[in-house]
Amino acid sequence: MNQRLLITGSCGLVGSALRLALKEQGIDTQGLDLRGIDDEAGDVRDADRVRASIGNCSGIIHLAAVSRVIWGERNPELCWATNVDGLRNVLDAALDRDDPPWVIFASSREVYGQPASLPAAESASLQPVNIYGRSKAEGELLVSRARAKGLRAATVRLSNVYGHTADHVDRVVPAFVQAAIAGSQLRVDGADHVFDFTHVDDSARGIVALANHLQAGHDAPLPVHFLTGQATTLWQLATLAVELAGTGASIAQAPPRTFDVSRFYGNPQRALDLLGWVPQVTLRSGLIRLIHDMRAAHAARHIEEVL
Repeated sequence: MNQRLLITGSCGLVGSALRLALKEQGIDTQGLDLRGIDDEAGDVRDADRVRASIGNCSGIIHLAAVSRVIWGERNPELCWATNVDGLRNVLDAALDRDDPPWVIFASSREVYGQPASLPAAESASLQPVNIYGRSKAEGELLVSRARAKGLRAATVRLSNVYGHTADHVDRVVPAFVQAAIAGSQLRVDGADHVFDFTHVDDSARGIVALANHLQAGHDAPLPVHFLTGQATTLWQLATLAVELAGTGASIAQAPPRTFDVSRFYGNPQRALDLLGWVPQVTLRSGLIRLIHDMRAAHAARHIEEVL
């Protein structure tokens, strides 16, 4: 690829990793994010700002969202306005161009709700159980409608992405790692809940592979998973974090939250068949890296405070 790509949500966990991965391939990117600086600052709810950001970009990777289930529960109106109306702005702006850019939309395993069987394939029915999941399912419907109008638009479904120190500290993986490093008690809300934890570098590699596929002129595929296919309970995750941190931190069980999905892991076969993509970072190795990086970040902050 030799033209500029627009990444919405460019300052987020996946967006930051994606920009680095694209830069390594010599691909120029334009960002759009509430936390962006100068010409990369903006809100996807602002249709004019979205339209201006697209410029002459040959492709759009749409990551911007109210990206957490609990945030959607706390502010459903903002969740819908950002995740649905913001995506609509992106698709409308793309379709209005004489030479429409391709679009990749980042959806979530939350669209499945509680799958009837596991591992879930992309063909499983969409039955979201919370506002965040419903907003992503509605987004997928918008993408399907845009495809019917001729837009080369694809949906990727991500699952429990983790792996960077700048992640939200109350998300389950960084929360467990932070507590394990500190020797504090880890609280597990729903110890037997099962999820598919995917390292952010693997997620970014998958999106880059799909972007290359679209930039080469291929048709947009049906929704595709970028996930490991490996099931891990929250209790196993907590136990592994404590083991790798080596602090002997304790673990306490708590009741699950009522709006959470309790079981999910997916089938990554379509990504392999279509793009040759396979996950490369195991949960153990990903946690080792995150523990190392968090300890290094803590040490750097301590030195700054001393100075």
